[in-house]
Amino acid sequence: MIEIRKKEGESPNSALFRFSKRVRQSGVLMEMRKRRFRGRAVNKRSRRISAIFRADKKAEMEHKKKLGTA
Repeated sequence: MIEIRKKEGESPNSALFRFSKRVRQSGVLMEMRKRRFRGRAVNKRSRRISAIFRADKKAEMEHKKKLGTA
């Protein structure tokens, strides 16, 4: 749990800013969004086809870089 204490003479706005900054740095919001908007599970065949496609595209781009056309 994230907790801050208001400093002597500190405005509520700056305390809120410090709290929100600490929340961002902790990664709590990112974890919450990952859990909330988790995508559907992709089957093994689709993952394999996607990986092959990415590998082919990467090889193609490296070949074009060597030739100087990309």
